[in-house]
Amino acid sequence: MGLLLIGPVLLKMASTGYRFVRYYTHDTEYQRKGPPEIVLRLIAPLVVISTVGVFVTGIALLIVGPAHRGPWLLLHKVTFIVWIVFTSLHILGHLPAVGRALGIGGRGQAQRFAAGGGASGRWIALSGALVGGLVLAVVFIPTFASWTAHSVFMHHHHHH
Repeated sequence: MGLLLIGPVLLKMASTGYRFVRYYTHDTEYQRKGPPEIVLRLIAPLVVISTVGVFVTGIALLIVGPAHRGPWLLLHKVTFIVWIVFTSLHILGHLPAVGRALGIGGRGQAQRFAAGGGASGRWIALSGALVGGLVLAVVFIPTFASWTAHSVFMHHHHHH
């Protein structure tokens, strides 16, 4: 599942990074929209670091296999917990803006979510990212065998 998400997550990080750079290099269009809420700006580095941590430790687990999971499994669990906490806070922080974009409780600034200029480009980019993740997952299927065999063995072992 994680491999399927690598493409869309990298796309999201790239697009957010692009907006970040454009805003802080004083691009007029991005300056006019203003900065994100301060809480979102403070949480963002933790979201990025924990996201990278979850994926890196997940890939490491895939590569080393269940017999050699050692500290990787603990690191994967810890980074996932940090990720779920800060990503949840980040999403909650975006809910008011999503509501305004959908025309719910705005101040007369309602815009349709994912509509207008660039919507088709976003869908194409997202579709490409999903296909890229699917290709990556298919390429790594042989690597999954050690985890599947381990899981079957452990399940069989515990019942007899």
